[in-house]
Amino acid sequence: MQRLPVQLVLVALIGALFFLAAFHPAVLDISNAGWLIRGSDGGENALGMHAWLHDPASLWSLRTGLLNAPEGTSLLFTDSNPLLGLLLKPFAGILPPDAQFVGLWLLACCLLQPLFGWLLLRRHAPGQLALWCGVVLLCALPTWFNRYLHANLFGHWLILWALWNFTDKQRAARFSAWVPPLIIAAMVHNYLLILVAAIWGSAFLERFATLNGPVATRRRVELVGGALAIVGAVALIARWHGLGEHFAVTGSYGAFAMPLDALWNPANPGYGTILPAIPQREGRGYEGFQYLGLGILLMLGLVAAMARRLPPPAGKEGSLRRLAWLAPAFLVLTLLAISSFPDFAGRRLPRIPPPEAITPLLDLVRASGRLFWPVAYTLVFAAILLLYRLGARQAGMALAALLAIQAVDIIPEIGVVRQQSADAAQHRLYVRTRDPRWATTLAAARDVTFEPSDVTRDLALFQELAWRATSLGRPVRLAYTARISSRTAARLAAEGARFAAGDLDPHRLYVLIGDAPVPAQARTRLLTLDGVRVIRPM
Repeated sequence: MQRLPVQLVLVALIGALFFLAAFHPAVLDISNAGWLIRGSDGGENALGMHAWLHDPASLWSLRTGLLNAPEGTSLLFTDSNPLLGLLLKPFAGILPPDAQFVGLWLLACCLLQPLFGWLLLRRHAPGQLALWCGVVLLCALPTWFNRYLHANLFGHWLILWALWNFTDKQRAARFSAWVPPLIIAAMVHNYLLILVAAIWGSAFLERFATLNGPVATRRRVELVGGALAIVGAVALIARWHGLGEHFAVTGSYGAFAMPLDALWNPANPGYGTILPAIPQREGRGYEGFQYLGLGILLMLGLVAAMARRLPPPAGKEGSLRRLAWLAPAFLVLTLLAISSFPDFAGRRLPRIPPPEAITPLLDLVRASGRLFWPVAYTLVFAAILLLYRLGARQAGMALAALLAIQAVDIIPEIGVVRQQSADAAQHRLYVRTRDPRWATTLAAARDVTFEPSDVTRDLALFQELAWRATSLGRPVRLAYTARISSRTAARLAAEGARFAAGDLDPHRLYVLIGDAPVPAQARTRLLTLDGVRVIRPM
């Protein structure tokens, strides 16, 4: 058996290979933000952090008033990373003015993913080849690489951490083991919190149900008390993120669901997988993407055929049986992921609209296709454990062959992912707003807005100009956020109506998207910069 330091070096090497395969190394330059603000979710992540770090009023708050001004918006809702924000805020005064930390976060995730995969498998593996092939198969799921556009949700290592806690009965029973992943997940992304909490809730259910003896009642009371304390702490963090506000219900639950054929349908023909990709309907090919890869699909079929002929090693009879305690939570997650609006091979199946009374609750998980991630990791983990029963030589050879098939299948997808960060090599901050007059025009304004207010019509333009404005401390009166409060929505509607009526704020810079009409009263203030029409402040 390899020594612990050697194994940790191998873990780091695997993580580094993951990173270099999927991302250009130039993304690690914190002063290189241009590759992000090109109209992607990564740009929103970087922009939210940029505004928050440049906002002196955000010291004790996880909100910034420089976006969606004057109400402001939560750092979480800009798709930024509140955990990183808190760590970086004390150094805001000495950081580069255009700093970005998405690249470093991606690297951290690439290193932590195999670390927790190794922790999950090391005490089960019959040999080194079986261990390391298992780690790579478990950690390098196509769904993980597919999250390159949404950096916070690249933190799948939190799911593996929760599974690692769950798989050890003693560790699963300790509240101290669950507090760190739950708190970190709550500070990174609400969907990751739901997934980690589902696994923790399963551990709680097992512990509660299996207590016996004369002190069982007292221990159950203590268990419930500890659980309520954790829930209370997470609720306070959620409140800190601004989840107590009133948000408009989007009614889009089911639009981003997991199709019934998602496990074996690569969905995106551009990923170049061995299995044919049948395009999914809009919204489901990304959020609902759950393709496992041909190597893993073959592994699942192999262990299903051989399971009864693979007796567990002595003393490990319950290592797989305990996973059954995850079944209730995983059933709920799977049903939510599929939603009541199922698809198959890009085709609509009969719909079952949910009751209107629960529509606001379902809106909280409108990107429900994500909820299947822990189920997928658990399926792969269980399959690897079953293959380990073949012994060191046979398990190692089988997993090596399956890993080779998996690699051939998904390497084209990883190449597509890497291409998304290729622009980082150019080290260019602005490509849409190069005219030097942008700086003076923005500096002359009290605040900035866009007309119409749907900035997704030209998100790349919005990100560059919002980056410029917040660098100067100029509030931007709108933003592209995961949630928009009812108050902000009402204000933007009122401002749009005033603009259409020609009632313009003389100190505001109006950026016109597309062919937005110019009120007659403002034509003398019209200016075109880099092909973009703006109405200058007076």
